[in-house]
Amino acid sequence: MTTRPGRRLLADLALVGVVFIWGSTFVVVKRALEDCSTLLFLTLRFTLATVVLGLVFRRAANLQRFPKGAARAGLLVGGALFVGYLLQTMGLRLTTPARSGLITGFAVVLVPLLGAVLFRARPAWNGWAGVACATAGLWVLMAPSGGWAVSRGDLLTLLCAVAFAMHVLLVGRYAARVGAAVLATVQVAVAAALSLGSWFWAEQPYVRWTAPLIGAVLIGGVLATALGFTVQTWAQQFTSPTRTALILTLEPVFAWLTSYLVMGETLGARGAAGAVLILAGILVSELKPT
Repeated sequence: MTTRPGRRLLADLALVGVVFIWGSTFVVVKRALEDCSTLLFLTLRFTLATVVLGLVFRRAANLQRFPKGAARAGLLVGGALFVGYLLQTMGLRLTTPARSGLITGFAVVLVPLLGAVLFRARPAWNGWAGVACATAGLWVLMAPSGGWAVSRGDLLTLLCAVAFAMHVLLVGRYAARVGAAVLATVQVAVAAALSLGSWFWAEQPYVRWTAPLIGAVLIGGVLATALGFTVQTWAQQFTSPTRTALILTLEPVFAWLTSYLVMGETLGARGAAGAVLILAGILVSELKPT
């Protein structure tokens, strides 16, 4: 089916808007974590997102006519989503928003690499080149002193990138079989259930109901999770996977810019060099080879 140029442009612009929301939430969540424990924050975020998605997709995700394999797909995809957000949020306590956004963006590069290992989907030459370039940049960024010491926050964020890469692969594997609306709802519900089942015993919970915390829960739950997944699902009907992946590479850029404008964060010369290498590696890995 041929997509009209106007519809494709609208889809691309919608994706850019969603990516801007995702990139800017690094600063918002960083501030909110001063007033709430990690797992409790994720519980609030995912529970709110589940309620919103349940209302939006209440017919498409009707439990009485669940597609075959939806429960298994939801558990796998939702589990990867929860682990990714958990590690990212834990790491964000110990690193800066810009660094967190850049290291999280490494997930885009890991997708073809993990796909080759797990599903025997051998990437093209540009995939390997992108991995090499981004890996070099990642090391420069994570070890700015030139030594071997890597901060715990950066390491947790790197592990979160692995989880998000697995999430992308699992969504690609199950979305067509289960349906985008059902998978979006079930995966967020699974992430909410995992958060609900662990916040009261896995850490020392605390909360102070401040305006930044309430704003972060609303932005993270409604905009970044519920609206973000809905818009992405709609937009990818009218734009190609390559264009989508290229637009997603803007997330660490937006995280970096937002952190600079709001918090005055700078990476320094060595950190900036690492950031450029990571972004270059992401772009190279997602360019369609001729």
